[in-house]
Amino acid sequence: MNELKHFKKVGDYHKIANLSPPEHPLISLVDYSEVKYPEDIDALKWKQDYYTIGLKRHIPYKMFYGQQEYDFDEGLMTFIAPNQVMGLGNNPNVKASSPSGWLLLVHPDFLWNTSLSESIKTFEFFDYSVSESLFLSEKEEQMMEDLLKNIQREYRANIDKFSQQIIVSQIELLLNYANRFYERQFITRQITNHGIVAKVEKLLTDYFANDDLMKKGLPSVSWVADSVNLSPNYLSSILKTVTGQSTQQHIHNALIEKAKLQLSTTALSISEIAYTLGFERPASFSKLFKTKTELSPLEFRKAFN
Repeated sequence: MNELKHFKKVGDYHKIANLSPPEHPLISLVDYSEVKYPEDIDALKWKQDYYTIGLKRHIPYKMFYGQQEYDFDEGLMTFIAPNQVMGLGNNPNVKASSPSGWLLLVHPDFLWNTSLSESIKTFEFFDYSVSESLFLSEKEEQMMEDLLKNIQREYRANIDKFSQQIIVSQIELLLNYANRFYERQFITRQITNHGIVAKVEKLLTDYFANDDLMKKGLPSVSWVADSVNLSPNYLSSILKTVTGQSTQQHIHNALIEKAKLQLSTTALSISEIAYTLGFERPASFSKLFKTKTELSPLEFRKAFN
């Protein structure tokens, strides 16, 4: 079982979890207490072509999302997008107990020709990693569980021309509530989030303090996120919540501060400063500088003469 498995259909998960075939080929609500993974769970890795929304309790596994650990020891809900490499391993931190909860598996084909087929890609929590399962109150948990069961009741009923849209509406409502709860989660973790902001700011300060920018180029959003062990989307969400600005905007702010220092303390030309800051074209540097400061580099320099 060391090879990477490819779960193309919802039914493929049912097989590996020793479940009965799904009642609908494109959508299924799985009772997690009935899941029975193979004994050699540490060797199980797969790529899936469907969305998975989990509401799980007392799960004795570690989940690996790509190369990162997605630890839901305490969090309750997880959101996994298609085309992700998944893995499972035994979790020694969770005492033996009876796992429970639900897994909603939704193939993108089920969403075809609905508004959710595209809008589902805008929910950033499908890209979260590093212990960012969603925490819920008992009331919120019951609300989410009711929505999941509504979806199940609908696809179990006699399918008619309204069924797909009713189910899609329920999924969309669930995702919108998840968005609200994640936003609250960011706010209630202000201390941790401020620590991440401080790390990003120091990282960028150190990066731009280096005189080798001409060779290294400007830092990318992905590089910053990797450096603080977060996914790019999740890092930007934290920064926006705490500071109101994205990762890219933080990079630009650090760059402008470095540019201001060089414009006010050196005799380097505008072109030379642009190149030393990692820009290939001086015009791009001048445009960004004016966007950020409402002054051209030359106008800024004249203010110090």
